[in-house]
Amino acid sequence: MTSPLPPVGQRPDLLRMEAVNKTFGSDIVALDNMNLNVQSGDFISLLGPSGCGKSTALRLISGLMQPTQGRIEWQVPHDPGDLGVVFQEPTLMPWATVAQNVWLPFRLRGKSYAAVRDDVREALALVGLDKFEDAYPRELSGGMKMRVSIARAMVTHPKLILMDEPFAALDEITRFKLNNDLLQLKEKIGCTVIFVTHSVFESVFLSDRIVVMAARPGRVQAELTVDTPYPRSEEFRTSSEYAQQCRAASDALQDAMGMPA
Repeated sequence: MTSPLPPVGQRPDLLRMEAVNKTFGSDIVALDNMNLNVQSGDFISLLGPSGCGKSTALRLISGLMQPTQGRIEWQVPHDPGDLGVVFQEPTLMPWATVAQNVWLPFRLRGKSYAAVRDDVREALALVGLDKFEDAYPRELSGGMKMRVSIARAMVTHPKLILMDEPFAALDEITRFKLNNDLLQLKEKIGCTVIFVTHSVFESVFLSDRIVVMAARPGRVQAELTVDTPYPRSEEFRTSSEYAQQCRAASDALQDAMGMPA
């Protein structure tokens, strides 16, 4: 269990996007003057309509692509193990066991499975799959596959985890359960999360910062703080406070899309 976090805005800086532009080809501007200050311990949801550059922003932060203009800089010393990524699809290797899939980040850094077996087992235990280390992806449900993907992203205890709509394809019951589990995992390993979603309701439940992005070209249109303390439970989901926060986020999203509230 980590120590209580300082309030939003009073945490140490982790990463900054400054005046970032990303253009594809000669005329498709995905991001224009994107500015974002990420602080240690934040849970940030990037909320916006399809095509507003949310996933592009995540790929830029991950280093999978480079900005056309502007810069993205870590504010703390870091190494490759300090960044984990969870995609919309679990992207598991079908020929490998659950444990071997979770081992992948270490394997890419030249570490043998024997050397990190305890880390792999710890990660699987944290996502409730400690009894499935020898199973294959074809034997798992959609929710279990996503748990493996999350375990793989967190096995190195990264400073920052990027999540690109990881629960979008799941049924509502599974999605709610994984939302709950994700908050517990974040608290246990003390990481920072940037989470892409189309869902106002998901963003309010998970986040302490909601960054609302405008339609293309993508940029930050508004930022909302959800100051309800963690841990958050089903009681929060049915509270008047939650409803008010969802309304505020919905209004901000409609403004970003140029729609009347």
